[in-house]
Amino acid sequence: MSTITTQPAAVRPRRRGGAGLGLVAWLVGLLFFLPIAWMALTSLHSEADAATNPPSFSASLTLDSYREFFGAGGGADPWPALINSVTASVASTLFVLLLALPAAYALSIRPVRKWTDVLFFFLSTKMLPVVAGLLPIYLFAKNAGMLDNIWLLVVLYTSMNLPIAVWMMQSFLAEVPVAVIEAARVDGARLPTILARVVAPIALPGIAATALICFIFSWNELLFARVLTGVVAETAPVFLTGFITSQGLFLAKVCAASLVISLPVLAAGFAAQDKLVQGLSLGAVK
Repeated sequence: MSTITTQPAAVRPRRRGGAGLGLVAWLVGLLFFLPIAWMALTSLHSEADAATNPPSFSASLTLDSYREFFGAGGGADPWPALINSVTASVASTLFVLLLALPAAYALSIRPVRKWTDVLFFFLSTKMLPVVAGLLPIYLFAKNAGMLDNIWLLVVLYTSMNLPIAVWMMQSFLAEVPVAVIEAARVDGARLPTILARVVAPIALPGIAATALICFIFSWNELLFARVLTGVVAETAPVFLTGFITSQGLFLAKVCAASLVISLPVLAAGFAAQDKLVQGLSLGAVK
């Protein structure tokens, strides 16, 4: 006597649903990629072709905007601003990780009373509008002689990103098995050794996700860099605003500059995409 199984019929709808979700994911990805592709195409046009409305897809391509961005036409040199952005973003991200890892360890693994109140306090600091603290910080920097100093931006970016880093890493470190930490203590490991050799390797995806987000926030910050810097500590976003002058908007050159300045963030996100997905999903399901 033969038996009838319904497994293939149950599998087919799932495959159709998976294909539909995959198609939606591709469409959303293309939707987010379209502005970048449009910006890259516009940067390869001349200023006359870039200003046409509607845009001409058959216009000739040229690298003149990139040459002018890098100072070939006698313009400003972008390398000091790019180096300042790299210095401020990388240094502040390293300081954030060094400070956030012990704090998150204390809030997630070590017994701390009212740790939820501490996390709420960290998040409440992000609710203050940045403009509200701009004047006091400017006066402090002026009296301390730290205007147009890149290390002032490092301190500011560290303090701005530290609350969100502690909040993120607390959920990541909460997934670290306590038995592994206790075993390390039995073997005589001290807290720095536990953090560096036990906790950090296990929570590496979460640490990478936190570092990438802090790097992006620091790289894209404009308000403090615009007000507190001048020539010496000018960052890449501030340098980019210099292309918008009273003479008009040079669209091709702005697109070329925007693409070049966005490349470090895009490269960092692409290189750490696997760690970013693992880190952002870590702690989502318990």
